[in-house]
Amino acid sequence: MKRFTDKVAVVTGAGSGIGRALALDLAARGARLALSDVDSVRVAETAALCEKAGARARSYELDVADRAAVQAHADEVAGEFGRVNLVVNNAGVALSANVEDMDWADFDWLMGINFGGVVNGSKAFLPHLIASGEGHLVNVSSVFGLIGVPTQSAYNAAKFAVRGYTEALRQEMIIARHPVRVSCVHPGGIKTNIARDARGMAGEKSDRASVAFDRIARTSPEKAAQTILKGVERGSARILIGPDAYVIDAIPRLLGSAYQRPAALLGRIVLRRL
Repeated sequence: MKRFTDKVAVVTGAGSGIGRALALDLAARGARLALSDVDSVRVAETAALCEKAGARARSYELDVADRAAVQAHADEVAGEFGRVNLVVNNAGVALSANVEDMDWADFDWLMGINFGGVVNGSKAFLPHLIASGEGHLVNVSSVFGLIGVPTQSAYNAAKFAVRGYTEALRQEMIIARHPVRVSCVHPGGIKTNIARDARGMAGEKSDRASVAFDRIARTSPEKAAQTILKGVERGSARILIGPDAYVIDAIPRLLGSAYQRPAALLGRIVLRRL
């Protein structure tokens, strides 16, 4: 997909962060947009900004963990726009908790959105992407889909699952010779609200964690969006975002499982400061 003019693009989690930045970038490139988020107010604001930029955009309130709702959404978008060329399964949430202390409800909540949402969106939109004759599916994982991190077991589980699911799906598209490219995105620290809105920490600890995340998050949502779309143009299988993503990607390649001990020691220091 070398050009986005008149292409129909679907973006989940478009109310803020990377999702909003992607929507605005695609709008500037002439795409037609179906934008969704669980927050109807925020996604409506994104759609209005895209329309102000001259694009056709419609907002939808959508819980990506609701499989029936995602299927209905896919059929509605295809019916209204006539086709679907690009789908970005971007919606995600965060949870910070040790395995010992983690609530089952919080674990299920995160997995339902971060992994279930990707599965639901991929499965529901895949027939429409194939039918378009020029489709591209983008699933957003994380650098936490490359290495394990203390207190992030649930997030790790979901993001590793997204990576495996997406890589397998890409191979299936190649085997079947379907006209659909598939990319897995691994962002490093992006200046979004995901850490601030995370479950598992409250009060002063949450505030300190948000401040710490803001200090290490070096990449803007706008830069992340540009990198993703560049990866789509190139048909890249894996899209790394930010210099930290390249460093983290290299760690398990160089150290193998031996990275876990120094990571644990670093995690102990960080957690003590919180």
